Amino acid sequence: MSTFTTADGTEIFYKDWGTGRPVVFSHGWPLNADAWDGQLRLVAENGFCGIAHDRRGHGRSGQPWQGNDMDTYADDLAQLLDELDIRGAVLVGHSTGGGEVARYIGRHGTSRLAKAVLLSAVPPLMLRTDANPDGLPIKAFDDIRAGLLADRSQFYQDLSDPFYGFNRPDAAVSKGMRHAFWLWSMQVGLKGAYDCVKQFSETDFTQDLGRFDIPTLVLHGDADQIVPIVAAGPKSAELIKDATLKVYPGRPHGLYGDYEQEFNADLLAFISS
Repeated sequence: MSTFTTADGTEIFYKDWGTGRPVVFSHGWPLNADAWDGQLRLVAENGFCGIAHDRRGHGRSGQPWQGNDMDTYADDLAQLLDELDIRGAVLVGHSTGGGEVARYIGRHGTSRLAKAVLLSAVPPLMLRTDANPDGLPIKAFDDIRAGLLADRSQFYQDLSDPFYGFNRPDAAVSKGMRHAFWLWSMQVGLKGAYDCVKQFSETDFTQDLGRFDIPTLVLHGDADQIVPIVAAGPKSAELIKDATLKVYPGRPHGLYGDYEQEFNADLLAFISS
């Protein structure tokens, strides 16, 4: 396995497929780099180098007690880019991974980057506050934490339905996709999973988005039940200087089936231009 060790001694697993301009993927919670396999294969087959890591606490990376916070996630990503001496990269972040990309740019700038993609991403802020009335109430995230502590296996099985929109009347439900989601989720240590809820829900990325100075593609499904679009994609696109917004009508949070193929086409067109 390909790994590197962070400044605090945490081992981070990553995949490195293909050759060419690097496209670096950051995954959502509570998944790991395997969720990006389709896109890693896509870019590698089209003359790019696809790279994806397991966030600390997730997948095959170490499970430290400390450091499960957005600043450290971003610093881990920065060390990955440094370790591989990556330049001219396209950063792609889904959900929590989009927050990781935003915080990376906020803390480390864009000297190693060419473009960015935010897909169904958590910025600018998920939590409802006086300044962000369109956000979700804190109870929504308290319920996630309670579900993790009570029976995380069942919680993840149940979460797969709204994640992929399988709970909609017209949905074509894939048992295989539900099982894959559960498998990836169960690889997250309980401590890392629990800590990450606060990070993706309560972190305000507004200032980070203001530091974007590269072309950025912001994509969001308007039927997203996990990161509702009303407080997410369009607001991020307004805050990013050189952003292009695309809304996917009727699409959920997670990539699957026709939605994944549509995203793949948009991704390949953007990184190839």
